[in-house]
Amino acid sequence: MAKRLLTVSELTSYIKNTLESMVGRVCVAGEISGARTGPTGHLYFTMKDTGAALQCVMFKSALRKVTFAVRDGAQVEAEGAVTVYEQRGQYQLIVEKLTDAGVGDLFRRFEEMKQRLEKEGLFSPERKRPLPPLPMRIGVITSPTGAAVRDIIHVLTRRFPRLRILIYPTLVQGTGAAGQIARAIRRMNELALADVLIVGRGGGSIEDLWAFNEEVVAREIARSRIPVVSAVGHETDFTIADFVADVRAPTPSAAAEIVTEHHAGFMQSLRDHSASLNRSISRLLDMKRLRLRALAESRALHSPLEILRRFQQRVDDLAGRLDSSVRETLGRHVQRFEIARTRLEGLNPRAILGRGYSILRRPSKGDIIRDAGTVCAGEPIEALLWRGSLNLNVARINPEEPYEK
Repeated sequence: MAKRLLTVSELTSYIKNTLESMVGRVCVAGEISGARTGPTGHLYFTMKDTGAALQCVMFKSALRKVTFAVRDGAQVEAEGAVTVYEQRGQYQLIVEKLTDAGVGDLFRRFEEMKQRLEKEGLFSPERKRPLPPLPMRIGVITSPTGAAVRDIIHVLTRRFPRLRILIYPTLVQGTGAAGQIARAIRRMNELALADVLIVGRGGGSIEDLWAFNEEVVAREIARSRIPVVSAVGHETDFTIADFVADVRAPTPSAAAEIVTEHHAGFMQSLRDHSASLNRSISRLLDMKRLRLRALAESRALHSPLEILRRFQQRVDDLAGRLDSSVRETLGRHVQRFEIARTRLEGLNPRAILGRGYSILRRPSKGDIIRDAGTVCAGEPIEALLWRGSLNLNVARINPEEPYEK
């Protein structure tokens, strides 16, 4: 027997009809999670307990009758019909009546931890660190595959391309996520890898965000020496990490804008200084151009022969003065030379001999005889005249008779 071939639509429609006819209307108790209102005003949420989760939708007409705030963590009783949303092949509960049944377990745990950590001072504004004005190393602790990391990188690179972005990949939900997030914060501090940390993820239900409500994450944020920006979920989502962090950002993109808040001003300052420098250089170049134009239009530059002639005249003038100075100096030196020569000639022994004097000396010794008492009678002596000499013998000595002119 041949099997009947069904289309997806036919099978889904069969399941829908079977489910609606067999289950029908029900009343379900559970905790609300991931509550959100769609553009049309309908309310979408998940009801859950420790073992399962049920997708629910409450249309706007029924929602108007609800007298309490429908929020995550609320314990409720929902009455309605089970059906299948065929476009997604997903069964859901169309809620017609919603009753408040008290606070949910996760929400209760959240409030208890919040109160306890607040009493310890972990939320105190006094212990929060200011963000650095111009951080150049941004540490991002989040899932490496989520939309949050793409949004953060896009904003950071757009606002300041020269930033160094360090991604520390972690789980952001499920078993072990809180431990990985805490370990990432600790390692970033131990290795001093960043100037500021962005810790977060995109939006989700209270269960999805619960890792950021864990005490281990809160205490690691509080111990961090590096300022921490919490960026968990959407603007309406709050976690314990938001209260402990130095700064809470409503979204991951907003976190990237916060840490680069002053970079735009810094870049504008750079642009202003660059423009001012360009104007100064332009003014200087204009001045130099005017100076160059004035030189180019000067008479001296257009008549180099005139400059050369002036220098030639100056050279001639200096040459004349040099010749006159040399002649004057030379004349003084010649005059001094003549005076010295005359004096020297007057002291020359030959000049004295020329005036009729003679010099007596002993031929044997060659010494000059100045005293008659040093000569013996009969001793041969030599007389030096202006021209020639005489060899004499001493006939008589008169030592006591001085020479008189």
